[in-house]
Amino acid sequence: MPKIVTEKVGKFSQHYPKIAVIVTASAHGKDNAMTAAWHSSISRNPPLYGVSISPKRFTYQLITASKEFGINFMPWQKASLAAKVGGTSGQEMDKFERFDIEKEQPLRTEVPILKDAYAAYECKLVDSKSYGDHIWVVGEIVALHFLEEAFTSEKILDLAKIKPILYLGSEEFYATTDKDSLQLIKRGDLNG
Repeated sequence: MPKIVTEKVGKFSQHYPKIAVIVTASAHGKDNAMTAAWHSSISRNPPLYGVSISPKRFTYQLITASKEFGINFMPWQKASLAAKVGGTSGQEMDKFERFDIEKEQPLRTEVPILKDAYAAYECKLVDSKSYGDHIWVVGEIVALHFLEEAFTSEKILDLAKIKPILYLGSEEFYATTDKDSLQLIKRGDLNG
């Protein structure tokens, strides 16, 4: 089957799916949450995590003011919440009240930690830099929250117990993993 080869990049959504997370922030007595798919670990030592956010987002304004943010990894059962949080503005409403989002107490920051998250990172802002129409926000992870039973003894997400939300890159299309598709391929097993 031939591939399409073009210089007309356009939407470039071929790199999806990606795990959708809910980014949380708090400042000036206001909490907010937004859904993001453009995020990544950056460094183990120190533990750094980054997320790409439009500077137009209310969450970005709160992060800039407070210098901290949360990354909440949600199970598939909360995909409709991710869509709602991603499709509304925190400047216009209190999303926590509107969508009945339950919070847990943070350990080292003031950011909301979502009760339904199977894992969450509390991050202190260390850098932010504009790239095109988004800001790459980098935080040092200063506290972890996670359900121990959601992970294997090797600290790998147990897909038989938790299915993460995968964002497919087009509007509000989400999917999840199929546990039967998992294969362990060790680097040492690969021949040249």
